[in-house]
Amino acid sequence: MPKWLEDAVFYEIYPQTFYDTNGDGIGDFEGIIQKLDYIRGIGCNALWINPCFDSPFKDAGYDVRDYKKTASRYGTNEDLFRLFDEAHKRGIHVLLDLVPGHTSEEHAWFTESKKAEPNEYSNRYIWTDFWIKKAEGWFGSIGGEADRNGMYIVNFFKCQPALNYGFLNPTESWQLPMDHPDSIATREALKDIIRFWLSGGDSGRGCDGFRVDMANSLVKGDDEKWTGTSRIWQNIRQMLDTEFPEAALVSEWSAPPQAIKAGFHMDFLLDHQGGGYNTLVRNYKMDYATQVIEDDNSYFKKDGKGDITRFLDEYIPWYESTKNDGYISIITGNHDTPRISANLSPRELSLAYALFFTLPGVPFLYYGDEIGMRYLGRLKTKEGGFTRTGSRTPMQWSNTASGVLPAGGVSGKNRGFSTADEAKLYLPVDSSPDAPTVEAQEKDPGSLLNTVKALLRLRHGESDLQGKANLEIIHADKASPFIYRRGSFILAVNPTGKAAEAPVKSGSNIITVANSKPVYAIGGGSIENGVCTLEAQSFGVWKL
Repeated sequence: MPKWLEDAVFYEIYPQTFYDTNGDGIGDFEGIIQKLDYIRGIGCNALWINPCFDSPFKDAGYDVRDYKKTASRYGTNEDLFRLFDEAHKRGIHVLLDLVPGHTSEEHAWFTESKKAEPNEYSNRYIWTDFWIKKAEGWFGSIGGEADRNGMYIVNFFKCQPALNYGFLNPTESWQLPMDHPDSIATREALKDIIRFWLSGGDSGRGCDGFRVDMANSLVKGDDEKWTGTSRIWQNIRQMLDTEFPEAALVSEWSAPPQAIKAGFHMDFLLDHQGGGYNTLVRNYKMDYATQVIEDDNSYFKKDGKGDITRFLDEYIPWYESTKNDGYISIITGNHDTPRISANLSPRELSLAYALFFTLPGVPFLYYGDEIGMRYLGRLKTKEGGFTRTGSRTPMQWSNTASGVLPAGGVSGKNRGFSTADEAKLYLPVDSSPDAPTVEAQEKDPGSLLNTVKALLRLRHGESDLQGKANLEIIHADKASPFIYRRGSFILAVNPTGKAAEAPVKSGSNIITVANSKPVYAIGGGSIENGVCTLEAQSFGVWKL
């Protein structure tokens, strides 16, 4: 297990819209480099950069054309290696986004695989054995795109043919078993890509690991426990433990017991699969066309009739089964989810972050969530984003509407994202007069940004509040507050609009604290005579 993960807090960057330094309307590697001090200042000491490899961008880079070459829109391989260098100088680790289940239809492997004549790459992808024979099950099948007599399986869009790692239990002549030489060749090709970026290619300056897209999608015909796919990741983990023991893997799986057993160091909790995490901040119905939200019963909604047990009923069994082997990663949001601010006020956001950043595991902060950037759901789809596009808009650095450089600040044109004309921007910026910006919130001691900084200072300053497995639930029922213990600290949150209290006991024993006043608080509260009292919409941390 990489030691650095214990105190890691990740910042996810969608490179297209983070910071543009060459005026072409698209973010770049140099933009990330120039904002590393800002990221470190928030309290994030690790990065996850969304796909930055060569691509035709039909799915925003999740359709990779060349795994060993960066997309020119961001810069060169050398620019990315320099980003690693500059991040490492600041104590920041960097994960790249690995897409192992499929490639672009323009990848050289697929160009060869499409040919009628058998060759080295004929079985690098999954093909049926007749031009109108579709694959049964959930697999999409595409025909008429090749000279080859067959249809190819896709993982997502038509432009993303699925790589062939074999079938767990083949039932058709065209389905290769996992131990077929061609299935193994795909796995070994994936290892080669991993080695290239961890070692830094010819430069010797590599990244620190990978976030793995659709990590459970490799072996087809897999069972509900992902037995075959797990075997592949276990094999890759063995390689990492031997050759790159400090490299980290985080999976897009959202099933920590399976993912961590499969060899991942971390697994995300994601809202697109529903479940407990979803009840905390996105338990609503949204009309994406109008952005109207109905029936919002999110736990952190002031009047949402929240119930923490909906989350804990799923989270605690997962935590108990994985706490000795890996980390659960709670996200504020990501490039696939509606912005967390879509339904939550700044105060509600601050309480959600307070919980996310003080639970065990390794948290992830999506760029712009630290200032409460809004979900712009009415935007036209961009590069396959569809309803996700509204969460991928440019980072809002500056308030100033003109291109004049404020004293000590950045150009305010396009909210400080780019000096390009508005028509050239990858996506439009939030033009609302009250759009949140870094510049404004840095000046406001009570801003969401400064709350995030304070929470992360607290986490980094106390080992008991970092990734380690030391969680004890003190009080949790359908009524607030929720009280929990992390080593030498008692923490409590009350997201409702009314004051609340609950006993602070471990079994039958009253837990006493050093001081009735919290060492850190959002709002007000106290612990006296074995009872925790919290004002409406409050959070507190007490030292034992």
